Amino acid sequence: LSASRFAAAVTQHAPSFKGTAVVNGEFKELSLDDFKGKYLVLFFYPLDFTFVCPTEIVAFSNKANEFRDVNCEVVAVSVDSHFSHLAWINTPRKTNAQFTCHSPKVPVTADNAQKLSQKRSSSCVVVAVNK
Repeated sequence: LSASRFAAAVTQHAPSFKGTAVVNGEFKELSLDDFKGKYLVLFFYPLDFTFVCPTEIVAFSNKANEFRDVNCEVVAVSVDSHFSHLAWINTPRKTNAQFTCHSPKVPVTADNAQKLSQKRSSSCVVVAVNK
C-alpha cells in the first residue's frame, strides 16, 4: 500500500457519492450535491459494532458545530448498511461512557457497495472542496 492512499486529500474536489445515511435518527438519501459550496470532511471507519468507530463518530460529532462555523460539513462513511448504522445509534450505552452517541450530529452514511471505501483506508479523512 502506498503512503498516498492514506494521505488526507485537503483542498481536492470531493469524490462524487450517493448513499443512504442516518440523519437525526431517520434515513435520508445524501449525495455530494447536498454539500455544494462548502468544505466537506468525509471520514471513513471500519464497522459500526467495533471499538474504533465510536471514538471517531463521537469526536467528530462533538466538534460538528465548530466545522459548520467555518462552512464545513462532516460525513461519516462505513461499509455497513444504513440499517446497521441505525441499530448502532439506538444501542443503549453505559452511562457516562465515552462512546455514547445516541444522536450523532453528523450523517452516518452507508457505503455497503464500497464505492467510496474501496478507494480509502479505514480512518482516512478526506477534507475537500465542493464548489
